[in-house]
Amino acid sequence: MKSDRLLTLITAARQFYQQGWMVGTAGNLSIRHDDKSFWITASGKSKGKLTQQDFVRVNLAGEVMELSHPDNRPSAETSIHQVIYTLFPEAQACYHVHSVEANLVSNLSNHEAISLPPLEMIKGLGVWQEDPQVKMSLFENYLEVPRIAQAIYDRFTIALPEIPALLIRNHGVTVWGRSPEETQNYLEIVEYIFRYILAARNYSYQ
Repeated sequence: MKSDRLLTLITAARQFYQQGWMVGTAGNLSIRHDDKSFWITASGKSKGKLTQQDFVRVNLAGEVMELSHPDNRPSAETSIHQVIYTLFPEAQACYHVHSVEANLVSNLSNHEAISLPPLEMIKGLGVWQEDPQVKMSLFENYLEVPRIAQAIYDRFTIALPEIPALLIRNHGVTVWGRSPEETQNYLEIVEYIFRYILAARNYSYQ
């Protein structure tokens, strides 16, 4: 079971690395182990070369429960994953990547959300409406990642997000889902939407 879960993350990470979403050691992926803990990519690991030795299991309080290698330490962004698994018990995976498009789009709004275009692809995020008016939550970036995690927790505790995704300004996008497959689908969809938004802005100037 553990091996299969880690292989799922390894495969996804290599794909995202090849797409330019996880260059160098950027980004982090996690998968739920049980109700109280999850596996996450260890800090400082190339996402294009992950092995089963490159993971850490932590509980929802951020405490290390198990190491695949004694030198591993949790990703710097573990606290964001903690918040997602705490607030969304149904979440089985959480993916955070640093794409160019996500960072560019994050600067198109000065508010706490980005309005998404009413594309057919929105259905893939679980929104089944005609001419959907959907917003993606936007958070400010901080050097101290727990500050970002606390902001996510505070806002989502008051009002749940419209879609299982959030954007951090000049940082990256995070998505979560009820399975690794669903989570990857969500990520691919939001990245498509980001590319569309940027292409539409360029087209409008022609």
